[in-house]
Amino acid sequence: MKEELKQKLEKNEAWQRGLYMLFFIAAYGISKFIIIAVMLFQFFSIVLSGGTNKQLLKFGQSLSTYIYQIVIFLTFNNEKRPFPFSAWPIGPPDKIDQSLE
Repeated sequence: MKEELKQKLEKNEAWQRGLYMLFFIAAYGISKFIIIAVMLFQFFSIVLSGGTNKQLLKFGQSLSTYIYQIVIFLTFNNEKRPFPFSAWPIGPPDKIDQSLE
């Protein structure tokens, strides 16, 4: 039993994935603050100009998809690492799900 546990603990793949997970936990935290900034900027854009900022809408969608990719990686639903280890997402998750598998 001890030998089996020792072999499992010595697997580099698990430790490497753990390091990636720590990186993406930090990226997730930073992304939450950016989402809040986008949300506030859009709100003030609507209040002051009467309309949304189209470029910010696209960025908000991409950032939301990126957060989705991080979450599915962290929950072991996917092994593909999100940006910066793959391309930045463009569009909603349903359009990119095929590329994640």
